[in-house]
Amino acid sequence: MHPLIQKLLPGPIITDGAWGTQLQAQGLGAGECPDVWNLTHPDRVEKVARAYAEAGSQVILTNTFGATRTRLADHGLGDKTTAINKAGVEISKRAAAGRALVFASVGPTGKMLAMDEITIEELGAVFEEQTNALAQAGADAILLETFADLQEVGAAIAAAKKTGLPVIASLVFDSGAQRDRTMMGTTPEEAVAALTAAGADVIGANCGRGIDGYISIAKRLRAATTLPVWIKANAGLPEVVAGQTVYPAIPEFFADKASEVIAAGATFIGGCCGTSPAFIAAIAKKLGRMRL
Repeated sequence: MHPLIQKLLPGPIITDGAWGTQLQAQGLGAGECPDVWNLTHPDRVEKVARAYAEAGSQVILTNTFGATRTRLADHGLGDKTTAINKAGVEISKRAAAGRALVFASVGPTGKMLAMDEITIEELGAVFEEQTNALAQAGADAILLETFADLQEVGAAIAAAKKTGLPVIASLVFDSGAQRDRTMMGTTPEEAVAALTAAGADVIGANCGRGIDGYISIAKRLRAATTLPVWIKANAGLPEVVAGQTVYPAIPEFFADKASEVIAAGATFIGGCCGTSPAFIAAIAKKLGRMRL
């Protein structure tokens, strides 16, 4: 296990909440590239990161989830890949101001191996470009989040490990009759075996479902591994109310369930889509870690 992760144990460690919905609250438009805001609206991105640090997050992420060259190219921004990723880390480090670690966010490429849209070699090159930029900018760790394909996340882990930083690998379990598999059919136990073999320092799950559904996922991950477990759940499943997307969970409910997820085996706990600094503050209060 990487020394930085070892130093954080036994936990629990409070991470941050959603970025996409928070940036939307800052004015991000539908279909607009969130990552380019690191260059065009750094003040608004920093406002999101700072709010999480002030709410009690011990780990905050970066606005780089969609900043692989493949995804940026869809917006005509492929040539800005390095600049966007470096700026994302620099913004979160400024916002953290020594109060929180900065784990750099890396998401899927948007290209499917199964559909021959990309090769495994091309995946490796794409992830190496992004993770190198994130590491050079001073990220404390690399978070690979919201993945479903074990081959893709395996390529991402291999690239991220070349930086020498800790690597967290987090999948989405929201498919199957019990909603306990990735969309590729992978179970938590199969994920643990594959991600451990690939060299991940922390294994986890995020997005796809509300926090009450993560209690059983955390239990299964914990039963299958001795590595730290990372959990970031949504604020429930989204609903459309009067034309607006609304997430039903409130911070107090989320914090209550978060304590159950921790008891089930989570080492790192935070929120995904629909959560906000208020959710993180509620978790911090629940754990007796209110900031002064």
